Amino acid sequence: MLHIPIDREHPLPIYKQIYEWIKNEVLQGTLAAKTKLPSKRTLATSLNISQNSVLSAYNQLIAEGYLYTKERSGYFVEAIHPIQSLNVEKKLNPNLLETRPKSYRYSFSHMGVDASLFPFQSWHHSAQKAINEDQTLLSEINHPQGIYKLREIVANKIRHTRGVICEPEQIVIGASMQWLLQLFLLVVAENEPFAIEEPGYHRLSSLLKTMGNTVYHVPVDERGIEVEKLRKTTANIVIVTPSHQMPTGSIMPVSRRTELLHWCYEKKNRYIIEDDYDSEFKYEGDIIPSLQSLDVNEKVIYIDSFSKSLLPDLRMSYMVLPLGLIDVFKEKGLHFMQTTSVLTQLTLARFLESGDYDKHIKRMSKYYKELRAKLITAIQERFGSRIQVEGEKAGLHFLLHLDTEEPIEAIMERAEKMELELYSIQRFMHEASGSAPPTLIIGFAKLKPEEIDGAVGALFRCCFPE
Repeated sequence: MLHIPIDREHPLPIYKQIYEWIKNEVLQGTLAAKTKLPSKRTLATSLNISQNSVLSAYNQLIAEGYLYTKERSGYFVEAIHPIQSLNVEKKLNPNLLETRPKSYRYSFSHMGVDASLFPFQSWHHSAQKAINEDQTLLSEINHPQGIYKLREIVANKIRHTRGVICEPEQIVIGASMQWLLQLFLLVVAENEPFAIEEPGYHRLSSLLKTMGNTVYHVPVDERGIEVEKLRKTTANIVIVTPSHQMPTGSIMPVSRRTELLHWCYEKKNRYIIEDDYDSEFKYEGDIIPSLQSLDVNEKVIYIDSFSKSLLPDLRMSYMVLPLGLIDVFKEKGLHFMQTTSVLTQLTLARFLESGDYDKHIKRMSKYYKELRAKLITAIQERFGSRIQVEGEKAGLHFLLHLDTEEPIEAIMERAEKMELELYSIQRFMHEASGSAPPTLIIGFAKLKPEEIDGAVGALFRCCFPE
């Protein structure tokens, strides 16, 4: 007879207590293979419980493979090798414990936007229409490159706003630029040497190195990546941010763009990846067309995201492949599943098609232009000649060069203590800048107009303590 301890006050149901006890006995080898167990009536009587509780426990143990039955013979233990403990530490290392994201009094982050300004009602309306009218697509696994309707709308949008000429078949939708780049590496550019901007996205450098690619960090000047220094590398693919260099904010002029294209055209296997991450927002003059619009030889891979124009957490980016890479991608890339939900794609398609996206961009461009001007004025009035602003003509951030002997580490430490979300250019540098004066990246998309005076005051005290 099995002596199973039953605790009627325990929150665990009685059948579950029976199940857990027998399972542990089998795993430890206490109940040997082929051991016959009591019938459900016998065990129920001995434990003073209902037969249904025993039956439920036995059925679950049979389903998981701990027991088997023989017709008219009863229940028996399966042959299972006992699991022996190796005394492995099962407690999570304290260094790996996650904490809640810190809340800041003021945010100069360049990575987020103010969600309160997003037109949720219009987005909800687009989502509801998608649910009502596109249920067939919602019930299927869709094309690895993304919903065709969305790709068609995006192709038309970037033709008119960025000068990107492409067909929907060239577009690949993905959850992030990093995923699209990883997909490009796996399908097209495995083991190819890359060049990235310095300063530039450190995460791209890490991703490329993790994937086994050689990475060259090529300096940028006020006109973008220095092509002559690019020529001194063996890179075949270069990643650039010509419309608003990240993080310096410089805009690459057409002379530098054509120089970069000529470098690319010199060898068959060279390509340029154009990251057009926040090109929707330009505050002086007209929007500058994309680098891809100048490419006559199909050598530019164009990548953009809706993270800055809508919300970062929508996880929606896209890549436009040159015509010459479509066959290669369809041969290898279609094995990978789409990473963005169908409902989000259909909602975005409706949102774009309805004109609500254009209204939102127009409204936000005006808002950001005014917010940026007010912030820069407040900084200049408070800091005086101690600062220099750079890269403020486009995008959602600019650089603030400080005229101070204060080390950047001390400034960042004070910012953390003052609950000020702040980042320096150091996080974008492959190598330390040495004796260069401290430079901060001032994002303004998360700031509210009424917060500017307080935020600038806190920033000043952080940079120039008394």
